[in-house]
Amino acid sequence: MMPLIAPSVLAADFANLQAEIEMINDSESDLIHVDIMDGVFVPNISMGLPVVEAIRKHAKKPLDVHLMIVNPDQYLGAFQKAGAAHITVHIEACPHLHRTIQTIKGLGCRAGVALNPHTPVSQLEDIIRDVDIVLLMSVNPGFGGQSFIENTYAKVEKLKKLIVETGAHAKIEIDGGVSMENAKKLFDVGALILVAGNFVFSSKNPKETIKRLKNIG
Repeated sequence: MMPLIAPSVLAADFANLQAEIEMINDSESDLIHVDIMDGVFVPNISMGLPVVEAIRKHAKKPLDVHLMIVNPDQYLGAFQKAGAAHITVHIEACPHLHRTIQTIKGLGCRAGVALNPHTPVSQLEDIIRDVDIVLLMSVNPGFGGQSFIENTYAKVEKLKKLIVETGAHAKIEIDGGVSMENAKKLFDVGALILVAGNFVFSSKNPKETIKRLKNIG
């Protein structure tokens, strides 16, 4: 098995977004990760529905949409219409998480739950069998280019244990500070989807960087 690579367009050149999406299309990546930030749930504003729609027009890989926003329920249908294949919401932003997950699935999307670095995996015990993806933030959400939090490895191991013990089928996704220095260890301890932003887009050859990440297994 090989990891699934999801380049994060948050680190792309927005003045040449079509070219960046076409580069991802031509690469060995599996998904296109799209971070939605509202300046409320996280201290930054990124992009909204019109940008997701524009990406979808050119994308040949599924859109992995990560909602770092308050009140995500009111936007689920809109992001599905804009082109999201996966919709991930934050456990910290969803007081009625089971209902939110069922709504996402009802829209025909893969349903994901994201956890901030301080949020324990144990909070997923009663929902883990219902979700398709668990995204572990390996940096504090809000800005690209942050340093990887080393505790993430232990958190992946705990999550993998919970998935196995409950007979769940959720894929573990890592977002933040992913590079060649930590990708193999993350994959070895149980992560399957690796989100990479600055590491890909700031490299001299992004397609080659994606290929290297894809072949760590």
